[in-house]
Amino acid sequence: MSVTASFDLLLRGGRVIDPAAGIDGIKDVAIRNGKIAAVQSDILPTSAKEVVDVSGKLVLPGMIDTHAHVYQYVSGRFGMQPDMVGVQSGVTTLIDQGGPSCMTLPGFRHFIAEPAKSRVYAFLSAYLVGGLEGHFYPNLYSPDGVDIEATTKSAIANRDLVRGIKAHAEIGGFARWGIRVMEMAAEIGKRAELPVYVHFGQLWGLPESGNNGEDVDTILERVIPLLKEGDVLAHPFTRHPGGFVNREGVVHPVIQAAIDRGLKIDVGHGSHFSYRLAKKAIAAGIVPNTLGADIHGYNTEVPAPAGTPDEHEDDENHPFKGQAKFSLVQAMSSMISLGLTLEQVVPMVTSNPAKMIGLSDKIGSLKVGMDADVSVLVEKPGRYVLRDNENTDVIANGLLQPAFCLREGVRFEPIAPILPQAVAA
Repeated sequence: MSVTASFDLLLRGGRVIDPAAGIDGIKDVAIRNGKIAAVQSDILPTSAKEVVDVSGKLVLPGMIDTHAHVYQYVSGRFGMQPDMVGVQSGVTTLIDQGGPSCMTLPGFRHFIAEPAKSRVYAFLSAYLVGGLEGHFYPNLYSPDGVDIEATTKSAIANRDLVRGIKAHAEIGGFARWGIRVMEMAAEIGKRAELPVYVHFGQLWGLPESGNNGEDVDTILERVIPLLKEGDVLAHPFTRHPGGFVNREGVVHPVIQAAIDRGLKIDVGHGSHFSYRLAKKAIAAGIVPNTLGADIHGYNTEVPAPAGTPDEHEDDENHPFKGQAKFSLVQAMSSMISLGLTLEQVVPMVTSNPAKMIGLSDKIGSLKVGMDADVSVLVEKPGRYVLRDNENTDVIANGLLQPAFCLREGVRFEPIAPILPQAVAA
């Protein structure tokens, strides 16, 4: 490309890490008409209308949060304001996990996805009620609340927005209905030819009759055979029974076999994250493919909509208890503090999630011609305390924080009130 070409914006001198393009080095990124126009060394500053010095910063493809809850108001206190979780937190793409259903998807499109400045997709709930405050009303999520035909039809007709199916495999539901709901969700995924994202780890309390013969440590081995290549196992590091680490503290042997046949793993950080168990899983070679923040109104500090419960009836032990503020960028710092490298973590929020939802040609890279979705991060040196929802602390030797992001070339500052403050060790 001619050095005399006119660019709208030049991000100059940052460390560009673009796994999809095989780039990791000091580069300049030029943008024209909201598209990536060039990624190369030493682009002349005079060739751009605006130059931003990003030396000393990380320049990544616009980050993708694989586990968002942004059906604001409709999903009660779960639903966050999309741009607060998205562009105001340095994240350009959100994948809502199970907020809309086949009945409520038109509202999600019109009131959430279309007006948001962030790019928004959805994994359609397998349940007719979608992502309501189901931890209060588990019976809404019975087999009677699943319509395979209607959900499949909705997913196929809205392929531009719907990129997968959300389901749950946990002891509270299994004790009530067995594996039937999970079988139905897997069938929707197969018919719609979309990935199924499966929540593991206890979500609902047991019914009064107890576990009804269900064994929490057998759920994984019973569910995985239902799934197909590309389906996603979520919350591997959950502290709740039914995750990747069994009650004996051992990583379930079926996990590696699942990975070998093409199933994927998403962190789903949020309230389902234990540093203690994550260390065990990572030591056993379980490295997630993608990293979702799983922020919602029960695990961060946002005002509750009028009329919603102020607190869970079991506030000390409910499944959503967690630290008050976190973000996708801080979740990246969590993974690095557990021993993964920056180079391992960046694909989890860029190229891998783009591949997970079948949009590698559109997002997750800084290739010339793609929309100029860019996340710029600061690596803050020092020692910082990170805390999980078991109140276990780890010390991060450095902390990632968002500097700003571009969405189709438009700049957004990291002003979200949910962003955590760095806590020095």
